[in-house]
Amino acid sequence: MKLKRILTLIAIALILTAVSLWIGRQAYYWLPPQASAESQLVDNLFSFLVTLGAFIFLGVTGVVIYSVIFYRAGRYDISDGPPIEGNVTLEVVWTAIPLLLVFWIATYSYQTYEKMAIKGPMEIAHLHMPMEMEPAYAAPMDETVEPIENIDVTAKQWAWVFHYPEKDITSSELHLPVNRRVRLALRSQDVIHGFYIPAFRVKQDIIPQRTIDLEFTPIRLGKYRLRDSQYSGTYFAAMQTDVVVESLEDYQKWLTQAATLEPSPAPNQAAAEYALREKSAWATIVPVEAPLVNYHP
Repeated sequence: MKLKRILTLIAIALILTAVSLWIGRQAYYWLPPQASAESQLVDNLFSFLVTLGAFIFLGVTGVVIYSVIFYRAGRYDISDGPPIEGNVTLEVVWTAIPLLLVFWIATYSYQTYEKMAIKGPMEIAHLHMPMEMEPAYAAPMDETVEPIENIDVTAKQWAWVFHYPEKDITSSELHLPVNRRVRLALRSQDVIHGFYIPAFRVKQDIIPQRTIDLEFTPIRLGKYRLRDSQYSGTYFAAMQTDVVVESLEDYQKWLTQAATLEPSPAPNQAAAEYALREKSAWATIVPVEAPLVNYHP
């Protein structure tokens, strides 16, 4: 009888494992397409957490349902249960297992951040240090020297402005070369903003009076959406723009073409909505004037 019970528990555990692994694989379809090298690492971690969570949820729910069906009290049974005062073995098990799971999750998460070229858990944002201190820039993901595209990003209420030092041009739309590491120098002119591209799985708060470097590698051609993840004021929802990932050849052509254009005001949804508001509307901050850029869609 004891052997049969052990075999039954093993069979149930195997079934739960198989179902949990399947659910974990489905988690990849819950997110936007993987458009950066970092997104693959983040999705693997997310799938792992979903698998682990599904196993725990199904296991606990199964035990509860089984207990309700087979160990419920009779309709007219009002007697007390057995006077159990404790079980040291059980208490050790349900303390040790969650502790091991927490260490497992923490280790996997830290390894993921390391693979994302982050040298330590607190260095996802690399603040510019005084001259006497060495800046802690992240190393490339494959530990080799590779070209890095440097782009300056300015966030303000409520517009994104991108400056490309290579050609000294500005744009209201972010263009990136595929399969080439990008380093963004993020700055805010007013309040805290959030640089967030869901398809890239990268998000970084932009702090006023700071320059924060953010690195990632686009790996998928296409057009994606950049959003402000922080509530930065009345029109923060309008602070969105496209992120265009293109081949290196097309990217260089775009830079060359944009360099020939004279700066002109870019469309600004926040400013347009503010101009159309009623005179009796709520008090709010006046949006920044439409930025002058060489290129806007």
